[in-house]
Amino acid sequence: MKQVLIVITLLISLSVSGQSFGEPSYIRSVYFGGGSSYVNSQQSKQLLAFLDSIPNVHNFLITVHSHTDNVGGSDYNEALSESRSQSVIRLLLENENIKKESIEIKDFGLFNPTYDNTTNYGRRMNRRVDVIFWLTI
Repeated sequence: MKQVLIVITLLISLSVSGQSFGEPSYIRSVYFGGGSSYVNSQQSKQLLAFLDSIPNVHNFLITVHSHTDNVGGSDYNEALSESRSQSVIRLLLENENIKKESIEIKDFGLFNPTYDNTTNYGRRMNRRVDVIFWLTI
């Protein structure tokens, strides 16, 4: 059975280096197992195909928002969040049109959960990295 996970993220605006951006153009989420920062081959292929589908991807600022569930302490989840964002960034940089300078990182760890961490489903959905594309020109 193929399972489809949908994340609805509300992002009003972004301001980086004094420049404001409106609503994001594209959002893609990568999900992880508990305590893991490994991106499986299926998600890796899907993310790379998604990148190839974005016209003029070099014209986007990319923000990487990393999240964890609430299992473990805040220090553990902060390190895990950072490791997850770095795993996804390595994949993003496989696309020759994406430069490291176009990527901003925000590691939330166990703070700012979107889903209810008291349920298995909520914890599973919170173990993710959201890759958000903002058109810059």
